[in-house]
Amino acid sequence: MQTYQTQITDVIYNASTQCFEALVTLHDAGKARKYACAISAPITMSFEDAAKGLTQQAERRHATRLGLSSHFTASRARPRAGRMGFDPVHWLESLINKEDRSAA
Repeated sequence: MQTYQTQITDVIYNASTQCFEALVTLHDAGKARKYACAISAPITMSFEDAAKGLTQQAERRHATRLGLSSHFTASRARPRAGRMGFDPVHWLESLINKEDRSAA
């Protein structure tokens, strides 16, 4: 099994289902994929064992591409066609330099 950089957040114990639940993020080749994981375990289980089980579940799901996951990619805003970028400093200077304008 391949090793991924792993991040576990929002670990809770759901007493009604007797499960540890968490959001596990796996970083693979510059991409982050998030999995909502849950493992059946007693509340007396140590946090380290629960984290290990949640991580293993996320890695299995990542390897087989089964189940729900979310994937985010970085995006940059593209300039709109035919429009120049807005420069707020230039705009403010143009307002200051126009002496013929009055506030009334």
